[in-house]
Amino acid sequence: MASIKPYVRPMRGWWRKNPYYVRYMIREASSIFLAIYTVILLMGLLRLTQGEAAYEAWRAALTSFGSIVFHLLALLTVSYHAYTWWKVAPKTAPDIRIAGRPLPELVITVGGWLATLGMSALVYIVMRWM
Repeated sequence: MASIKPYVRPMRGWWRKNPYYVRYMIREASSIFLAIYTVILLMGLLRLTQGEAAYEAWRAALTSFGSIVFHLLALLTVSYHAYTWWKVAPKTAPDIRIAGRPLPELVITVGGWLATLGMSALVYIVMRWM
């Protein structure tokens, strides 16, 4: 009597077979940069509590080549994350109607992008002013 083997679905590289899943995995991987950036900011707060010398050393470390490359990569990945977030927002938003007509998806998406860019510019201006 032959033994019956259960079917084991191969999991290796499943996401590489479909472009939708590739984009999804890139989006999810962008959270790694965000997590690292969060730790960098928390280290800055810790150094701030340790005095001016420690804080200035932390700030000096941010000007290193590796730090600048990391921050550029983080900016790119988080920008992609925000782009995809606002792209999906109309599908997850409640039904918004103006004068009985549904708000076009493009309005929600572009509005989100503009809000993100506007707030980023505002934070940049405020930080430069301080």
